[in-house]
Amino acid sequence: MSSIYLIRHTAPSISKGVCYGQSDIDVMDSFYDEAEVIRRNLPHRFGQIHSSPLSRCKKLASFLFPEQEIIMEKDLMEIHCGYWELRDWDQIPRHEIDPWMADFVQISIPGGESYLNLYRRVVPCFLRIASSGQDAAVVTHGGVIRSILSHITQTSLVDSFSRFPLHYGCIIHISKKDEEFRYEIVSNIRPSESEKHKPSYFRSKSQ
Repeated sequence: MSSIYLIRHTAPSISKGVCYGQSDIDVMDSFYDEAEVIRRNLPHRFGQIHSSPLSRCKKLASFLFPEQEIIMEKDLMEIHCGYWELRDWDQIPRHEIDPWMADFVQISIPGGESYLNLYRRVVPCFLRIASSGQDAAVVTHGGVIRSILSHITQTSLVDSFSRFPLHYGCIIHISKKDEEFRYEIVSNIRPSESEKHKPSYFRSKSQ
């Protein structure tokens, strides 16, 4: 297997406390500064470039790899937050959010996905990319990267937020030796406003 670099998108332009997943959020004005830091930490060339089709990933992929074809992968999109998309976390009714918070791995967001749903579509996509034999860059989202890391390390999904505190613009290098996947954190600098959109439970798990 060749190397795979997982790259999380830069900071999104969204107000504090708003729930979003597959909503097509733009990036902050600091995008070019953030993207340049990412570019300096990457190899010069990849055989394949894969990206979530959401703008915050597509824009970064185009900036990092302007001369290469970018393969859009719907399975690399963030978790679908259904009826909660773009709603303030504090405005979501308790009878909806409490069961989900108690078991976000198994229970789907109304009109959307569970974390397990996300995992089950992401992992086959990752394994397909990994089996291509080419070095690949994958520009995607925090939930997607945590799903992949949970798979290769056999970490339970419920523990993935505490084990893998991934910040915007992070880079994870995955390789395989003796039939075993290994990962290395290339860059994971925490910005001052990191993860500001998450409910308190997940922010505390990501510290």
